[in-house]
Amino acid sequence: MKKYSALTKYINLLKNDNAGEWICDKENDGSSERPMHLPFVIYSITVKKLADDIYKFAKESDEIVPSKYADILNANGIKWGYDSMMKADASGLDAQCILALLIASLRAERFCDGALLEFIKNGAVIRWLKRLQELDEA
Repeated sequence: MKKYSALTKYINLLKNDNAGEWICDKENDGSSERPMHLPFVIYSITVKKLADDIYKFAKESDEIVPSKYADILNANGIKWGYDSMMKADASGLDAQCILALLIASLRAERFCDGALLEFIKNGAVIRWLKRLQELDEA
C-alpha cells in the first residue's frame, strides 16, 4: 500500500462528486418574526470523509504537525489565502507542503463558509492530491 493512498483515493471520487451546495434561505423575509438564516454549504459525504481522512493522516503522520501548516506554506512562498494557494505550482512541492495546503483549505472553511468548496470546484484539491500520488509513485 502506498503512503498517501488514504488521501489519493479521493482523486476519482471527487471527479464524480458534486462536492457540496450552497443553501440559501428563501422562505423567510428577514422580519423579527421570520429572520433569515445566513447562507451555508452542505458538503457531500465524499468531502466530509476526505476532510476526516486528511486530519487523521496528519495526526498519525510524522511529516506534518497540523498546527504548523501556515509556517510550512510561508516557508514555501505561499500565503495562507485563496489566491496564493490556488496559484501555487504543486509540481515542485514536497509532501509536507501539499499536506499543509490540504489542511489550510480545511481551516479556511472555519473562517469563510464555502472556501473548501471553491478549492474543490476550481481543481486545487485534485491537483494537490495528484501531486501526492506522483510522490508515491516516485
